[in-house]
Amino acid sequence: MLPVITIARQYGSGGHEVGEKLAGKLGVPFYDKALIAMAAKKSGLSEEVFADADEKATSSLLYSMVMGSYAFGSRIPGINEMPINDKLFIIQSDIIKKAAAEGPCVIIGRCADYILRDFENCLNVFVHADKAARVKRIVGKNLCEAKKAPDFVTKKDKQRANYYNFYSNNRWDDLMNYDLTLDTSKFSVEQAVDLILDAAKKLDR
Repeated sequence: MLPVITIARQYGSGGHEVGEKLAGKLGVPFYDKALIAMAAKKSGLSEEVFADADEKATSSLLYSMVMGSYAFGSRIPGINEMPINDKLFIIQSDIIKKAAAEGPCVIIGRCADYILRDFENCLNVFVHADKAARVKRIVGKNLCEAKKAPDFVTKKDKQRANYYNFYSNNRWDDLMNYDLTLDTSKFSVEQAVDLILDAAKKLDR
């Protein structure tokens, strides 16, 4: 069976596009922001409430210290009293585990590599690129004004790093967390897809 593929990505590296095209080539489910809708449906809360909290660590440091390690898989009563960010993480974690158990799929971000750390058949990928290439990409896609783009890229990377570091107690940019890293300032999106596809087929069990 093909592995579950998780893709962590620097902002503007094209990791989302890589994942989407990879899932298409493999003919497997693709999970990204769809996880928000799934989490909202499961919790009974609105999708808009969760969308603003997606891939953001809770801002309540005191609350997090008091609650301790609940985000690392323990079950603590009172989930309804948790900050939205933490509630979303716990619900998404459950959805990610169930999706992986159902079969091969591609999951973008959201600490999926950490959440599935005990899942045997998993290929964890980190997609990155130099900052100039990422700035050029987001400006080209009209995601940000050129003069604001460098700071915006830095801000988004910091946000993703804080989220991963907070909920996993690991470092987002620690390459030891990943099986394969790809630099899309050297490889095109299509080449990156083919490289991951080749690695996935070699792990096909």
